[in-house]
Amino acid sequence: MKDIIYLDNNATTRVLDEVWNDMTPYFIQNYANASSVYHQMGREANAAIQSARTQIADALNCSSKEIFFNSGATESINTVICGIFDRYHSKGNHIITVSTEHKAVLSCCEQLTKKGAQITYLPVDTKGAIAIDDLKNAITAQTILVCIMAANNETGICASVEQIAAICSEKDILFFCDATQAIGKIDIDLKKTPIDLLCLSAHKLHGPKGVGALYIRRKSKPIQIASLIVGGGQENGFRGGTYNVPAIVGFGKAISLINPAAYTTVRQNRDLLEEILGSIPEIIIHGKNCTRLPNTSYISFKHVLASEIMTACPTLALSSGAACVTGSREASHVLLAMGVPKEHALAAIRFSLSILTTQEEIIQAAQLIKEAVKKIRDQSPIWQLFQAGLID
Repeated sequence: MKDIIYLDNNATTRVLDEVWNDMTPYFIQNYANASSVYHQMGREANAAIQSARTQIADALNCSSKEIFFNSGATESINTVICGIFDRYHSKGNHIITVSTEHKAVLSCCEQLTKKGAQITYLPVDTKGAIAIDDLKNAITAQTILVCIMAANNETGICASVEQIAAICSEKDILFFCDATQAIGKIDIDLKKTPIDLLCLSAHKLHGPKGVGALYIRRKSKPIQIASLIVGGGQENGFRGGTYNVPAIVGFGKAISLINPAAYTTVRQNRDLLEEILGSIPEIIIHGKNCTRLPNTSYISFKHVLASEIMTACPTLALSSGAACVTGSREASHVLLAMGVPKEHALAAIRFSLSILTTQEEIIQAAQLIKEAVKKIRDQSPIWQLFQAGLID
């Protein structure tokens, strides 16, 4: 796959060599079960898990006792949203989220409506942002949870997490933040920002797939969440199941290596990509003038289907949106919520870079995209109608 230019890093990232090197001993040499603490190999595996927990806590500026390992952000989302509703529905049945949240959040909320939950889906403006007054006005005496992501996985647009956390804290409402795309790319300090619950996944920051973590703030009145998976009492009884030691070790190593300072060059490459593609007529760079993740660019090429462009560029690894729904022919729910016409949403491609993306790759990818768009448009009756002024 050496000839592929990989620009789908919001879907998953390559495991760094340093991460892989730290993981491999726990596949081959010390393969013990970390719960087998009555022999040396088991104790060493357990110690490796606790070391990774500390690395993640250090990166988030929280206590290691507030970090719980699981399989990834989707599990965290299910655990929190369903678990909070289960434990707090006697206090209230109202949850606030946003229309552009990840499908895992929206699906959980939809399921809970069948159990009597009242869900408010805050709208976003054309820049993908909520109005803070809308959040304030949506809160009622029945509100038990606010669920808003730190950065959108499709557009990269960042939320005002500090403001949202402050409002929830003042109203004594739990705030759950899906920070899966944000961690490592932007600063999130849990000592400074009163987020109650936060989730992240290793494979978004050059760690392995299948492992994630849930942060639960330790408070004088502990946050109550029902366990989603019960078993042998792992994670203080909160999440059962045999520890995936190599993956957890890799997670800790990855987060210790990745920080926002590493994304300075990534931002420059992203801006270069947008500059080159900006010479293509009739494109929309969604959220261009907004606070965005430094690695993400979501671009609509008007009157061309995104699928046509990607098919025409087999050496580029791209997506038309979230990886969990890329196989769908439906337009992005994120762009539609931002008021983007369906035909433009269907013409959108997400470019997501990493710290491994080179300037040469960006220049080559941009040229391939330019050639593909021109070729498709030259053969398109719809583009000819547009040029003739017969359609918008």
